[in-house]
Amino acid sequence: MIDRRTVLAGAAAAGAMSAAAPVIAAARNGGPGRAFPRGFLWGAATAGHQVEGNNVNADCWLLENMVPSMFAEPSRDAANSFELWATDLDLVKAMGLSAYRFSLEWARIEPGQGMFSTAMLGHYRTMIAGCRARGITPLVTFNHFTTPIWFASQGGWTNPQSPSLFARFCERAARHLAADIGYATTLNEPNLPRVLAAILPPQAIAVQEEMLKAAAKKLGVAKYAAGNVIAKADMELATVNLMAGHKAARDAIKAVRPDLPVGLSLSMFDDQAVGGASSVRDAMRAQFYQPWLEAVRHDDFLGVQNYSRKIWGSSGELPPPAGAQTGDYGEVYPASLGNCVRYAHAATGLPIMVTENGVATSNDTVRALYIPLALTGLRQAMDDGVPVMGYVHWSLVDNFEWIFGYQTKFGLHTFDPVTFARTAKPSAGVYGAIAKANALPG
Repeated sequence: MIDRRTVLAGAAAAGAMSAAAPVIAAARNGGPGRAFPRGFLWGAATAGHQVEGNNVNADCWLLENMVPSMFAEPSRDAANSFELWATDLDLVKAMGLSAYRFSLEWARIEPGQGMFSTAMLGHYRTMIAGCRARGITPLVTFNHFTTPIWFASQGGWTNPQSPSLFARFCERAARHLAADIGYATTLNEPNLPRVLAAILPPQAIAVQEEMLKAAAKKLGVAKYAAGNVIAKADMELATVNLMAGHKAARDAIKAVRPDLPVGLSLSMFDDQAVGGASSVRDAMRAQFYQPWLEAVRHDDFLGVQNYSRKIWGSSGELPPPAGAQTGDYGEVYPASLGNCVRYAHAATGLPIMVTENGVATSNDTVRALYIPLALTGLRQAMDDGVPVMGYVHWSLVDNFEWIFGYQTKFGLHTFDPVTFARTAKPSAGVYGAIAKANALPG
């Protein structure tokens, strides 16, 4: 298992409000900060499996409960957002945000192959209507990693029929839901399994392979491939089918509502080269992103999901510099966001939506100070001509963080695992003040 016990610097979260107070005051006063364009979207994000709870027909649910499993713990009730979606929307509104990014759960809507649930489609339609009633633009991801168990049991994205199966789901969902969606993404970070195959340590890959084999054996199938847990040997085939699935899904959604902006989101680092021409930076960019940067050229926008940088030397990744601020997943580097959107736009020519950005840390002081710094870099990129449509922070509430379980904290709010009561962190006040002012603090 990957070591999650990163030692965090800085004060306890109780001191975060004091540290963030000048930022909040400056933003509320509207200056002398720098304004964002009128209509710029300020949002927060969640994803179905990570917050809804009891997603029992999903591929990941099975893997979380396998022996062996690379998951630290099962998702269980998560944040109970399937029941408390209205509470979550009220949090978004209370922060003064104008957008909420959430996902449809394919496994709820099509729990058996060809068996579509009108009730579950109705649930998500009610959520979309709830956004609109609160003046919130719904940014809807049609698939945020998790797929139905029946899909994974047929080889998941290695199955040659997977693109058409996904497109069928998207067409059915769009017919019920597309009318009031603001922006749609087909897939969330479909390049991430390929990235993880390159950067995860061998011991994690070994446990992953054992877990997938155990799941296949339990179900009596030849291959089990989850949406975000794919055997390393299957990565190239899965990428080909994911790209075909994106294009087929985009066409299916557009056939229902041609004017709906459709894109996808990519996991992207701020990749920095050290050592000149000998650096492997460009080779790693080609491996991580290039097929997708070509595949999205006919999309309406590109969703960028950035959390930090990677420094590439002649023989691979270099460690963060001495004294760098760290979080649960490594270096905290606010400038990475602006640098990343510059690269993404230059590589595709597309407008950019920041669909995820944030910090994995239990020390909310780090998050509260990170947000305005990251947004400063984003604003500078926009000043230099990068068309950025909006910024969506990950995440609205602490959630199930895949193999790390509930030990990794990204949320602007905490939740009680028994009562599910949400509590705003000081970083929510920092971000909300910027959003309400539509401007950076001076």
